[in-house]
Amino acid sequence: MAVLSSLLCSPARLVTPSRLGFFWELAVRKRMTCYSLSVLRCCTSDTSNSSTDHLSSGLERYKDLQKYFSRRLKATYRRFSNTPDHSSICGHHHEYFIESDGIYRLDQRQSEPVSEQVLNLGQVSGQEEKTGLGNEERKQRIQWTVQRIRLSPQEKHLAATLKTTNGEEPRCVVVRLGKRKSSPLDPPHVVFTLDKVLSFEWATDEVLFYTTLEGLRCRRVFRLDLTSGGSRITSVYEETHPDVFVEVALSRDRRILSVNCSSRTSSEVLLIDTTASHLEPLLVQPRQPDLLYHVEHWRKGLIILTNTGPGQEYQVVQAPLSEPHMVSWVPVFAPGPGTAIKDMDVVGDHCVVVARTPAGELILVVVPLTHPKEAYTVQLPSWACAIQTKTPGVADQRGVFDFLISSPVHLPVPYCLNPADGLLLSGTGDETSPESQGNYTTTRLEACSQDGTLVPVTLFHSKPVESLGQAPLLVHVYGAYGRDLNMEFCPEKRLLLEQGWTLAYCHIRGGGERGLFWQRQARVEGKQRGVEDLQACLHHLFSLGVSSPSRAALTACSAGAVPAGALCNRHPHMVRAVTLQAPFLDVLGAMEDPSLPLTLEDREEWGNPVGNPKHRLTISSYCPLHNITPQCYPSILLTAYSGDRRVPLAGVLRYTEQLKNAIHTHLTMKPESECEPAPNVLLNIQPGADHHGPDAFELMLEEEALTLAFLHTELDLDPPRPPRRRKRWHSYQGEVRNLTTMT
Repeated sequence: MAVLSSLLCSPARLVTPSRLGFFWELAVRKRMTCYSLSVLRCCTSDTSNSSTDHLSSGLERYKDLQKYFSRRLKATYRRFSNTPDHSSICGHHHEYFIESDGIYRLDQRQSEPVSEQVLNLGQVSGQEEKTGLGNEERKQRIQWTVQRIRLSPQEKHLAATLKTTNGEEPRCVVVRLGKRKSSPLDPPHVVFTLDKVLSFEWATDEVLFYTTLEGLRCRRVFRLDLTSGGSRITSVYEETHPDVFVEVALSRDRRILSVNCSSRTSSEVLLIDTTASHLEPLLVQPRQPDLLYHVEHWRKGLIILTNTGPGQEYQVVQAPLSEPHMVSWVPVFAPGPGTAIKDMDVVGDHCVVVARTPAGELILVVVPLTHPKEAYTVQLPSWACAIQTKTPGVADQRGVFDFLISSPVHLPVPYCLNPADGLLLSGTGDETSPESQGNYTTTRLEACSQDGTLVPVTLFHSKPVESLGQAPLLVHVYGAYGRDLNMEFCPEKRLLLEQGWTLAYCHIRGGGERGLFWQRQARVEGKQRGVEDLQACLHHLFSLGVSSPSRAALTACSAGAVPAGALCNRHPHMVRAVTLQAPFLDVLGAMEDPSLPLTLEDREEWGNPVGNPKHRLTISSYCPLHNITPQCYPSILLTAYSGDRRVPLAGVLRYTEQLKNAIHTHLTMKPESECEPAPNVLLNIQPGADHHGPDAFELMLEEEALTLAFLHTELDLDPPRPPRRRKRWHSYQGEVRNLTTMT
């Protein structure tokens, strides 16, 4: 599925949403739901120890609490180690799955199947060491984790992308699959290795299409032919527009392979019929400004998700495969006012649409493609905040829609929908048990922003709203690139809720929670609205009696640091503490420098301060780095990564330096009688890690433990007590309420 990720596949400052998959292995494989966004931002800056040590001082005061939270996090991850996911891949006779040391498969025809390793990651690392890269430090750094797996149609070959612990550029290995050998097993046969492969799909058992990262851009498509006489690589497509990102994808029925060429504001798709012998691309609709579309295959036609609906929102249309151009598009389904399409898939003769209602709840809309007017809605549990769909196996003919739903504090629950009869079945029988989901409440609010716009807020809490006055509050924000806030299950968030915290997710403009218009309202000259929305959300929570500024903290990552940093400049007393991960803080400096690889694309989001005076004025008014002023700020923990090539580290260093200087100036200017405690501004630079943070489980755990220790200390919370032994649970009494209240 993942349709909208390809529509929004131009590069962005995003942190990978989930660190949950295989989390109790030595290396955590982070889910790559934004994998198609992996074009990098590059920068060079002096980050030597001598230049950063003084900025990173002060972290030692949190060490004792960090050790405590490290133990608690380990226990929490261990407790949820059996969380369901969709990481396994089904072939005709085998199920393939990932372990820390490689890829394995089970023969489903056997009554007691024994796992067989088909790819050994140790062998891949060993090959690296033989190339002369080999001192001990280098050997430790080159540790591969599996990112994606693709099976050829008849299960003759397997292709997988691997990523090193401290790098973003993936490698693709192609393995020839055969029958199980008698013991001892022969080592797996890697027939081909490709570097810097981003997306890849099999057209036939011998033909693999893939895209590559070249010069920090993804603009070329290649074709690998595997024959008995060897292999051949040919170029298929090359994109010339500098702001366009290219990926390949396979339709659900595996009949059509698409080459998706997308910028932030336009799309162009080429199709390759995998059943034809020539495998030549066919253009669907030439690129035109402000037209986004994605293509799926159905019978002899196409089902297209495009933003040609009312208000330039997404709707579903269809077109014949022989005449796919826009003039042939016929509307099939458009959501009602306020409902936003989030994704689409074609299952048999039905189109399954994932949508978000005006109340913020996720629903499924099933559209019978032979009778579109008979569309019906499938209600999901009200606590559901995130959905992850399962790609069907190469031999899957069931015609069902498998998916997981979750929230930051609710474990993923598998569901299966039969679109033909509307039957929705849960894959487990205990999804509502308190042991698995906890007795927590999901409350949906709306805050009135400065211009009268109602901004959604999702609240997770364990006590009634009227009893949350003294509860510590952690507020989450993003608001950029049309991306929704990540609301998948996160063990760290569950731990906070169990310790009495309240969690708030502010869906400010600039994100995509309420559709494309939600993003358009806070782009370029409208960026101020996101900051105003965040302020309104905090004010509304406090007015309802949810926590207070002295017990509130704000957290953001990547581009979410822009509204968070701007709020700290304008209203520093609204929160007590702030944590920023891989923060983008120098918007003006980045947009002024066209030599940075993402600047040209990002100007569609932030504006062009070089060529447009209005854009410069707007950016200058909210840019966190350029609006620091002498005043008492909240305590701030900034986590940056030395290998981050998306967000310039130089901007984080300048921000930290200027912020410390401004606070010092403010405190020295005040009379002794008016002295107030100095906030702690701390910079934690993680060596080697990229924009997504460390992959290694222990490193990730230590980073999260430090964040929790910082929040606990800066909010002056009571020392945490050891967890009590769990008593027998009674039936789940979780409640979901929808409240629409204006400040």
